[in-house]
Amino acid sequence: MEQKLPLPPFNFETATLKVQLAEDAWNSQDPERVSLAYTMNTEWRNRSEFVNGREEVVKFLSDKWKKELNYKLKKELWAFTENRIAVRFEYEYHDKDGQWFRAYGNENWEFDENGLMQRRFASINDLAIREEERRL
Repeated sequence: MEQKLPLPPFNFETATLKVQLAEDAWNSQDPERVSLAYTMNTEWRNRSEFVNGREEVVKFLSDKWKKELNYKLKKELWAFTENRIAVRFEYEYHDKDGQWFRAYGNENWEFDENGLMQRRFASINDLAIREEERRL
């Protein structure tokens, strides 16, 4: 059986570690690596887009990182319960024309008993910034 440590139920230390592991994986910009944190039939809402299953996660992230160049993400634990974690995050990237953006958002995560994320709901807003305004 596939497992992704740490497993629920979460405490402050394990929830914080889960958030850091997610940040590290997303900053790798490796869609295959990132997808391994999710169940085979994971359900996502990312902005107004719905993604179902690991194969769609890989495609979604591959497309994302072709458009969002020099991507850098920072996540912060906001709250947790037994098998759920809420995070706030921001990330920066630029498009093919060199315009920089900072995206702000919140995610709600739900995990199965094996520590794989089965549901991810993300609300995200983008703000155009000048390169000298970058923080990440």
